[in-house]
Amino acid sequence: MKLLVSALEHSANVHLTSLTKEFKGDVELLGIFDKDLGKPIVDLQSLAIMGIVDALKKLRYFFKLADEMVDLAETADKVLLIDSSGFNLPLAKKIKKKYPDKEIIYYILPQAWAWKKKRIPVLARTIDKLASILPFEPSYYPDDTPIEYVGHPLLDQIKEFKSSINSEVKDVAFMPGSRKGEIKKLMPIYLELIKELDINATLIIPKHFSKEEIAELYGDIKDINISYEAHKTLLESDFAYICSGTATLEAAIIGVPFILTYIAKPLDFFIGAKLFNIKDVGLSNIMFKKFKGESIHPEFLQEEVSVENLIKSFKEYDREKFFTHSHELRKYLKHGSSTRVAKLIED
Repeated sequence: MKLLVSALEHSANVHLTSLTKEFKGDVELLGIFDKDLGKPIVDLQSLAIMGIVDALKKLRYFFKLADEMVDLAETADKVLLIDSSGFNLPLAKKIKKKYPDKEIIYYILPQAWAWKKKRIPVLARTIDKLASILPFEPSYYPDDTPIEYVGHPLLDQIKEFKSSINSEVKDVAFMPGSRKGEIKKLMPIYLELIKELDINATLIIPKHFSKEEIAELYGDIKDINISYEAHKTLLESDFAYICSGTATLEAAIIGVPFILTYIAKPLDFFIGAKLFNIKDVGLSNIMFKKFKGESIHPEFLQEEVSVENLIKSFKEYDREKFFTHSHELRKYLKHGSSTRVAKLIED
């Protein structure tokens, strides 16, 4: 089977890697994905963007890339879209218009339930199989929509969970993000925070960064422990400070208490907070509020991200309560998703 894949984000490719291990037959990948999985048509590094402003600057490039994907769809047996709704949903419409009978599977769906409910009928019309990774998500769609909760992909990668939490906080992990813009904004604050706290600090750095990029992005980190293994480090840590994104849910599933910190470009934050009324940034907070009606961790955004605020929250943190909630969240998610999604594709 030839499978046209659109996986633009690093996290999408982590989940795609798990998925490919579950295929029973011979599946050849075409399109946009990590080079370790085959021969993509583009280097993922060139697609890295941070927020709406960056996306607008690269709009012409993405239009051209979408046209190339539509051309590739002709030879593909099926189409798999993973996350990245800003690119993948318009792509799905183009492919369906040109090839009405081409089956399209969408894995890790656009969060239309949160801020663009008008997209739900569009998704229901355009996508043949909707693979949801949020237990509550299918309830937002009409009953006849081909959508199902398939489990959560992080449970395919995370097999270990903290059995208990230490009475003292000694080892603290810092994850300032995977995008360069995120890292440059958060690292000065993290470095100051490390100086103020009496801890053993470990900085988690994405594996794909070169030595030159690390030197440019992170500043003076010669006295800080460095790790390239996020899950292992989070499991061994007593606490963490994490930029928004998939890493926040990883930490919650593993069971390490953490504080979310995020500084977006002012326009991006205005659009998200004011126009779309987005109240929670962390994935685990979004899920736990749907499940239990409360937050699981603190969030500090924009000008709230200060050394003073982060130290105060650290000192007041109820780690026992977080640990109990993290167990509940993991049970809520039930199981991994790769096995079911592979079956949806190969059926």
